[in-house]
Amino acid sequence: MHSHQYYVQLVFIAIIFAYLSGCMVGPNFHKPPSPQANSYNETPLPSKTVRVSSIKNAGKSQAFLINMDIQENWWYLFHSRAINELIQTGLANNPSLAAAQASLKQAQEILRAQIGNTLFPAFDALADGSRQRTAAASFGGNVPSSIFNLYNVSASVSYTLDIFGGARREIESLQAQVDYQQFQVLATYLTLTANIVTTAITIASLEEQIQATHALIQAEEKQLRIMRNQFQVGGVADTNVLSQQTLVDQSRATLPPLEQSLSQSKHALSVLIGAYTNAPLPRIKLSSLTLPKQIPVSLPSKLVRQRPDVRAAEALLHSASAQIGVATANLFPQFTLAGGIGWVAEVPSSLFQSNNKVWDFGGKVTQPLFHGGALLAQRRAAIDAYDQANEQYRLVVLQAFQNVADSLRALETGAKAFKANKAAEISAYQTLKITQQQYFVGGVSYINLLSAQQQYQQTRLPSIQAQAARYTNTAALFQALGGGWWNRKSNKCHIDSINPTQETTKGSS
Repeated sequence: MHSHQYYVQLVFIAIIFAYLSGCMVGPNFHKPPSPQANSYNETPLPSKTVRVSSIKNAGKSQAFLINMDIQENWWYLFHSRAINELIQTGLANNPSLAAAQASLKQAQEILRAQIGNTLFPAFDALADGSRQRTAAASFGGNVPSSIFNLYNVSASVSYTLDIFGGARREIESLQAQVDYQQFQVLATYLTLTANIVTTAITIASLEEQIQATHALIQAEEKQLRIMRNQFQVGGVADTNVLSQQTLVDQSRATLPPLEQSLSQSKHALSVLIGAYTNAPLPRIKLSSLTLPKQIPVSLPSKLVRQRPDVRAAEALLHSASAQIGVATANLFPQFTLAGGIGWVAEVPSSLFQSNNKVWDFGGKVTQPLFHGGALLAQRRAAIDAYDQANEQYRLVVLQAFQNVADSLRALETGAKAFKANKAAEISAYQTLKITQQQYFVGGVSYINLLSAQQQYQQTRLPSIQAQAARYTNTAALFQALGGGWWNRKSNKCHIDSINPTQETTKGSS
């Protein structure tokens, strides 16, 4: 009867402890408020960029559409099958993306391990057998020594009650680390796709610049040969020949850096798609690309929910907040319940007889009293870590706004630069045409014709660069705005679905 009452009391105490486990010390995390800014730039953006009417694709005007959503595969807007295939290959083979996915899985398993170790009782089974000899002195010398076998089969259970929420705060911190790794995967995914697009466009631009440079050098070399012939007959001074030779040498000097940049860009693209540097790459021409006509511009209040790097910084802030709770809980008592049941016998055949049954049940309370100030110092350190994470979060948000502001202005000014450079190229081309007509009727000399050709080739280089910049600036803006990962229908990154507008509720009570 007394044994029954004892068990009832223990169960009642356990229920009280379980009820008290609803308390968690430490701060509850609340996501930082959205920025109050209503624009990205000090001066308002135009409704659209300038248009270059003479160019079909790259000359389009781009309209800025406020609060327009970003599609999942934003690179499809360039209408390049080669770029689409490169990105598909990169997503399948890029080592950085695979490493980020592995880090995510590791964080998830660490979280599962922590949940299993702290929220559930630990059950263990033991079976052992031994042969022992007792000494007479162990029993006061009145009992002769003996040799016997001893067999033991037992099971034990232990559970540390999370009265003050330290274990749950640790789980909350690890869950935030999982969120961080999820957004790291997304950030890697976004960076990878954007880098493939911009690198492919850069390669196309460099190839056209090299072609234009070769044409310029050929025109200048022709002019140099004519001037040398004229010098032989006294038609020009030697200083004119030397000046032309200088122009040829200067143009030749620009070619190796372009070729080096082209090789480096190709090597970089190979690594991005997870291939060796000798792998063949598709040929892309700038003229084959389509410039998106509509450019989405997310509201500043939404940007912090769309940028993976901002969300990752927020997750680290959440983790640091939970660690304050862990350090605070370590200042309070810890309650542990433990019990076991088993059978002990000298022969296996009588092991499970009732008179060989043993059991124990008990509880333990551990209250930290003096640790040299270590526990308080650890809590202060956790608060400092939170302050550091908070400032780091603010920095990431500011940099995110900077990225968007820079990209928007780059689109605006890049369109103007392309229009001006294209106008100069068109004027030089028209001059070349007129000079050709005059040359055919004997109105100008051949050297005048070569000069017009040289001038035209010189205007092509900045025009090619400005044309490529319109495409790369567009890709940079899509990246700065978050890349539309929240509209992804397929789980390419092997992460859980995280809506950019969802509220963070973890840690509330």
